[in-house]
Amino acid sequence: MFTAEDWPIAGNMLAFGATTADGIPTWQAPTEYWADCLRQMRELGFDHIDPTDAWLPLQKLTQDRLEEFKQVLNAEGLGISSISMTRNSVVDAQHGERNLADAHRLIDIAPEFGATIVNTGFMQALTPAQLEATWFWLEPGHHDDPALRHMAIERVRELGDHAAANGIQLSLEMYEDTFIGTTDAAVEFLTNVNHEAVGLNPDIGNFVRLHRPLSTLGGATADELYEKVLPHSNFWHIKNYTRDEDLATGSYSTVPVPLKYGVINYRRVIRRAIELGYAGPFCCEHYGSDSIGVSGENKDYIRQVLKSAERSPLLGSRFAQE
Repeated sequence: MFTAEDWPIAGNMLAFGATTADGIPTWQAPTEYWADCLRQMRELGFDHIDPTDAWLPLQKLTQDRLEEFKQVLNAEGLGISSISMTRNSVVDAQHGERNLADAHRLIDIAPEFGATIVNTGFMQALTPAQLEATWFWLEPGHHDDPALRHMAIERVRELGDHAAANGIQLSLEMYEDTFIGTTDAAVEFLTNVNHEAVGLNPDIGNFVRLHRPLSTLGGATADELYEKVLPHSNFWHIKNYTRDEDLATGSYSTVPVPLKYGVINYRRVIRRAIELGYAGPFCCEHYGSDSIGVSGENKDYIRQVLKSAERSPLLGSRFAQE
């Protein structure tokens, strides 16, 4: 259990990209580059970051370089509450075995940094059309092959065993057109995995931004989507979007916005999550504009909602007592 003040709310490092301005892969970059990125997060008030393998794939670092990264983190006053794998499915047709090995490596690395969650999922690399789109989610992407579902369950269960042995948890990121691409499919998949160290990452923002009816994803509203998955959630990529549907023409419009301005009422949803027993880290994400700046605002918003919930006569018992 956490207090509202010490509940880990991380900033996702995704916005910094996988290379430096000179095209050097981040994992090969000098420590000064790491420090510059991390300092920007610290200046926004973050205590934790999620390095994500889309920024710094820790599994590629030698032990000496891992120690260097620890030193930079400590110097900047930051911790790691979660490590996310991005678009590296363990059942990828070409790279599944490699991605599975990388996931195992991250599960071994996570405790060294005090991270309690390794997050993974079944989304795969963006298509050329997605890369060219204004927003990548406007173009069709990867669809999971139903024939690989059993393999996916077995590999997730294998990772769950490893995570449990290391005293951490595995979280599965919900994403459209994958094995956990609707709320019902996600709960069913998790039930089939049947592992106490495996939970869901209820990234409903991934669903709300799509130009398709929410009813095809498990509920008529964001609240209904969350209601199904929050009881099974152990980690949370959190972001928000506007969403407009023109029933007369069948057209949609969605745009990323700070948490408190989007279609999802996160004050209500976070309080409901706490009521249902949610006790995992948060990880702030945003696409477009000043992504880390918006994430910083989102972190402050979440902290205020948590503090309000901590003072609530209904929810206060869900928090650690100082």
